[in-house]
Amino acid sequence: MKAVGYYTPGPVTAEQSLVDLDLPVPKRGPRDLMVAVKAISVNPVDTKVRRSATPPVGEAKILGWDAVGVVQETGKDVSLFKAGDEVFYAGSIARPGANAELHLVDERIVGRKPKKLSNAEAAALPLTSITAWELLFDRLGIARQGTKAEAGALLIIGGAGGVGSILIQLARRMTDLTVIATASRPETRDWCLELGAHYVVDHSKPLTEEMKTIGFAQVPYIASLTATDIHLSAILEIIAPQGKFALIDDPDCLDVMPFKRKAVSIHWELMFTRSLFETPDMIEQHHLLNEVADLIDNGTLKTTLAEVVGPINAANLKTAHALIESGKAKGKLVLEGF
Repeated sequence: MKAVGYYTPGPVTAEQSLVDLDLPVPKRGPRDLMVAVKAISVNPVDTKVRRSATPPVGEAKILGWDAVGVVQETGKDVSLFKAGDEVFYAGSIARPGANAELHLVDERIVGRKPKKLSNAEAAALPLTSITAWELLFDRLGIARQGTKAEAGALLIIGGAGGVGSILIQLARRMTDLTVIATASRPETRDWCLELGAHYVVDHSKPLTEEMKTIGFAQVPYIASLTATDIHLSAILEIIAPQGKFALIDDPDCLDVMPFKRKAVSIHWELMFTRSLFETPDMIEQHHLLNEVADLIDNGTLKTTLAEVVGPINAANLKTAHALIESGKAKGKLVLEGF
């Protein structure tokens, strides 16, 4: 089968950073779906792994943690899907990725593909939807509309990226929170407003002053999706006493002691945790993705696809990786077909 991967980690500019491969068809486990991959999207995790993870000698590392496809075969214990079903999912970081014609994934972290979306539009959603959903409802514990939903405001640092693009929508359409996003360019500001942000402030300027200009010197919830180490002092000022602070990125150092005075709770979100440890509630990602598909199909949410780069091959994946690493990506980058 065709696949794209690497043998030696390194910068995307290296000739062998990503290469086209021909690999054997993988052997499925009892709860595995074998999926014929139709489209994939690229996330920051792909670039991080490509730069740092060394595969065993002689083995290729296959990236890709967002996929849409059709179930070809099922393991003997599979009960949620059958051959021919259209599915979307983000997969597990502990297993080979989906940048391949055929991919194995545990059925418990797979959802049905939204009926109203193309393969490319659906491929933009799984990883970011899971991350945003878990951050908002599981980590921060925000109540949904109609279920004793609380008033208050959520500041989303990095609103125009993949996770921010879906988090804005979820917070605006499924909670009673005032949604404040950050963006630094006219096109990303407009994107955040289009997705539903009530306000957009400029994270290239002092955030404390930017927040004061819109009348929110402090907020009870902050989601930091990028550059947490750069904005940490501002976050400390902006977070309200007894507030909740969630983050997904990888700051070099995170000194949590200054938050003690305000009794702020700090929450990490990693959407791979459930599959990595096979937690008892691993199947919640199946239910979550099915609910996202329903919300897409009823018009509550929309895809965050920004660009289809081209077919799935090494050259196009290099282009997508480079754009992700530039920090200028808006929404999601998708590759479709082999």
